[in-house]
Amino acid sequence: MTEEPLTIVTTVADGIARIEWPSDVPAAVVQREVAAALMAHARVEALLDPSDETGQRVAAWAGMQREGTMRGVTVGGEPQDRLVYARLASDVPLDDPKSFRALLNSFLPRKRAIGQMLVRAAPDGSGEDRVLLCQLTYKRDWDLPGGVVEPDESPRVAVGRELEEELGVEIPAGELLLTDWLPPWSGWDDAVCLVFDGGVQPVELAAELVLQPNEIRAAEFKTMAEVRELAADFTARRIEAALARAHGGGAPYTESGRP
Repeated sequence: MTEEPLTIVTTVADGIARIEWPSDVPAAVVQREVAAALMAHARVEALLDPSDETGQRVAAWAGMQREGTMRGVTVGGEPQDRLVYARLASDVPLDDPKSFRALLNSFLPRKRAIGQMLVRAAPDGSGEDRVLLCQLTYKRDWDLPGGVVEPDESPRVAVGRELEEELGVEIPAGELLLTDWLPPWSGWDDAVCLVFDGGVQPVELAAELVLQPNEIRAAEFKTMAEVRELAADFTARRIEAALARAHGGGAPYTESGRP
């Protein structure tokens, strides 16, 4: 009697194999079959159902790193998402501690970080705070200057880079005023926004800025009343919280601008 194979390995492209296994196959077996397939292929991959937690654990213990989600794969005639796991012939050997760290790094959560700067205008006769606000090309709401922190980039470096690229100005990022957690919203995953102090600058600064036209329509100093009119409600709360910190009060951590 012929036994059914424990795994199925198929060559899907030059140098690329795809492996499948039943739910009851031990990780050691999959690990062995992946290693064997890598003798003849540069890459071995598996496409797993996002709800298949057992399969994901087996793939990880077999040394396969999670690479992302392939959307709309046709399964049984219907489009479904599949998680992509893969191991390369050039990956660090499994008995090297770096391999375990790389595996964990491939599937542990990663949170988006945003760096922003609170730049205040020198006070006028009213004594009212005015903050530098940007009108962005890709959304209607105005926001603080700054942007997304790139991989392996310091948030402090990121906010300085964003101001130089988008506003043509060099303002050193001062102390961290506020850490604001942003919950998932309108298609965005959650994120952490770090607001750094840009100090008090001459009001003439706004007229001297060199705006990056693909990103910024306008940049002006605005009062808090104007901020509330122009910015999203959670942005206005964040700015108000950061201002309180700049004046020596308030909470250092907020969620959607709320203490």
